[in-house]
Amino acid sequence: MATGGGFGDWLRAGTRPRLLGILVILLAGAALCIRLGAWQLDRAQERGEQAAAVEQASQEGADPVPLAEVVAPQSGFTQNMVGRHVQVVGEYVPEKQFFVAGRELDGTDGYYLLSAFEVDGTGGAVLPVVRGWVPEADPAYLEAPAGQVELTGYLAGSEAVTGGLDPDLPTGAQVGLVSAAQLVNVWGGPMYAGQLRLGAEDPPAATGALAAIEPIGPPVIEDAGLNLRNLAYAAEWWIFGGFALVLWWRMVRDEVRHLREERATAAVKRAPADQASEVHEGV
Repeated sequence: MATGGGFGDWLRAGTRPRLLGILVILLAGAALCIRLGAWQLDRAQERGEQAAAVEQASQEGADPVPLAEVVAPQSGFTQNMVGRHVQVVGEYVPEKQFFVAGRELDGTDGYYLLSAFEVDGTGGAVLPVVRGWVPEADPAYLEAPAGQVELTGYLAGSEAVTGGLDPDLPTGAQVGLVSAAQLVNVWGGPMYAGQLRLGAEDPPAATGALAAIEPIGPPVIEDAGLNLRNLAYAAEWWIFGGFALVLWWRMVRDEVRHLREERATAAVKRAPADQASEVHEGV
């Protein structure tokens, strides 16, 4: 079978009216499949967000459980711990507190008040506690309740580390992150991974004439995962769309093969006539 003709054969086959008509139909089908796949992907994202909202509401409405039932000092902090409502008993460490700069609440710039909290029964393990948001870095906010305190709040992960902290930072200094990996170099260990976002404390802190410390609430659960069923449907639609284009390519390939077979057959038929002509001329 002859295989000559190269790109010209493919162009000639692909531009035949019949195949062009089929291409238009298949492209329309492929576009529809792509659109349906995108719709299923949107549904997967939407259902993932709905699942996150349900999980968020469930955690916010749940009764607090002892911190020890969720996480231990110097152990990994996992995604399923985010937003857990916990309670813990211990003491604030007054000389281990910072203001976390660049934090916003209801459109107003301010600071998080970050305090070290030694958890009872852990040999002095430190839990980073975000006591709330304050509008200014006033040292009076560093007056934490003395003695044994019971806290309830929501667990959140540490923020991404972008650099180390100076181990000689004074109490009340400003830092940029709430990161256990940074704080352990300043506060020492053992330390809990993650942080506690304070909801309530007993006894409560007194701020005097200053504005009250505003709780920042539980962390927002950003991603509960895409809905796998809708994600699979999206993949199926895209595969169907790709198959439509592959189908047209195979039809063009078959047409090219047919063209080349016709050319080869014509060449075979011409060969005896050419030979006879040569013999006649020789005579």
